[in-house]
Amino acid sequence: MKTNIGIGEKGQKEVAGILNRILSTEYVLYTKTRNFHWNVVGPRFNDLHKFFEAQYEELDDIIDEVAERARALGERSFGSLAEFLEASIIKEPAKKGLKDQEMLQELLSDHETLIGDLRAQLKVCELSGDMGTNDFLTGLMEQHEKMAWMLRSFLA
Repeated sequence: MKTNIGIGEKGQKEVAGILNRILSTEYVLYTKTRNFHWNVVGPRFNDLHKFFEAQYEELDDIIDEVAERARALGERSFGSLAEFLEASIIKEPAKKGLKDQEMLQELLSDHETLIGDLRAQLKVCELSGDMGTNDFLTGLMEQHEKMAWMLRSFLA
């Protein structure tokens, strides 16, 4: 069934493509954060174990919201690991057995990469006439800015 929400079909597809790339990036970031939650060691184990858990739980909610936003535009949401890995703008850790500081730095870098991409996509949504997704991405950007701030605080 055709989606008639005041955004042209071309705009819907373009914005849904952006959302699927963001969804993929969020999923890789979620998996990386969960990996670090499981594998952190050292004197700050307890604090970082709980911190990473809080962050991956927030990312889990974000993933669902991003996928549902693409569906609201009438498009299919990615749902396979292969799609996520191919479309993500961040990658899995280059090496295993990272130290806690390296884990924090890697996650901070990933959040900052995602924030930059979200900021860049706001204009595309605006040009497509999709102010709903523009607002959604602004809120998402703010969530990642807060998560990045918390990571920076651990690194300070």
